Amino acid sequence: MATIFYDDDADLSLIQGSKVAVLGYGSQGHAHALNLRDSGVDVRVGLRPGSSSRQRAQEEGLVVKDTNEAAAEADVIVVLLPDTHQKSAWENGLADAVEPGNTLVFGHGFNIHYGFVEPSDDVDVILIAPKSPGHIVRRLYTQGQGTPGLLAVHQDASGNAAELGKSYAAALGLTRTGLLETTFQEETETDLFGEQAVLCGGVSHLVRDGFETLVEAGYQPEAAYFECLHELKLIVDMMYEGGISWMRHSVSTTAEWGDYVSGPRVINDQSRAAMKDILAEIQDGSFARDFMAEWEAGAENFTSHRTAGREHQIEQVGKEVRAMMPWLDEPTEELES
Repeated sequence: MATIFYDDDADLSLIQGSKVAVLGYGSQGHAHALNLRDSGVDVRVGLRPGSSSRQRAQEEGLVVKDTNEAAAEADVIVVLLPDTHQKSAWENGLADAVEPGNTLVFGHGFNIHYGFVEPSDDVDVILIAPKSPGHIVRRLYTQGQGTPGLLAVHQDASGNAAELGKSYAAALGLTRTGLLETTFQEETETDLFGEQAVLCGGVSHLVRDGFETLVEAGYQPEAAYFECLHELKLIVDMMYEGGISWMRHSVSTTAEWGDYVSGPRVINDQSRAAMKDILAEIQDGSFARDFMAEWEAGAENFTSHRTAGREHQIEQVGKEVRAMMPWLDEPTEELES
């Protein structure tokens, strides 16, 4: 069983006595910076010159500096840049800004686990990973609650890395709910597997293939959208609240029987074998190497996949269906090109 830490296990004064630089102001970056500030921590945000996030961070009342400048004046440097940007940032001044005795905090173990970023052995390297999107981390904190999170120690030069990690997590609100102890390897490999085989890759392709099957059989695209995408949230919410058994209890007996007899015809030994292949590629590092090589080569294939996905019929039908439901909060942020 996992070791879980709570508020009583953390000394908040440790992080309150540190100067913290949060590098990046995206989904996680803004939540970390604001929660740290509201927990009484001396925090500044590090962004590249010309970053579109600079004005937003300043409007939130945060001190904003260039990435390397922010890191150089901090004791605790929190690297929340995208996985694809961390290696270049490290090689372009960030490594020089990190001093002996500093602590490096990562929100995901990718670059450390696969060796794209290799800190010197005189700094602490820890992982603090909230298990929720940043806006949920922030919202629950302001409501006096918190999300679960993960803690891992990759390098303990000071002998106090775990204690500082628990303190940092407390400032984010994670120890209000529970902070699970893990390793960089476990966090990275399980996170990548979950994304690829289930949460993103598995679900999105299951939804799209189901939609296409119904449309190709002559059913209305709107009906296919409702059955294969719209109602997915209802099912996931029930699973989130009470597990798979609660979902099965909550749906009709017809749906429950279909789960038992038809589900294994779609998700079966063949798909399980594919999952094992995906996991093996994550474990041996080939996925990480291929991904970084794709990005460094200009991300042409990545962009092609993204464009094709956005042009799929299900996206256009979805816009029309969601327009019928004005209570939905449509994303206001423009999609990246």
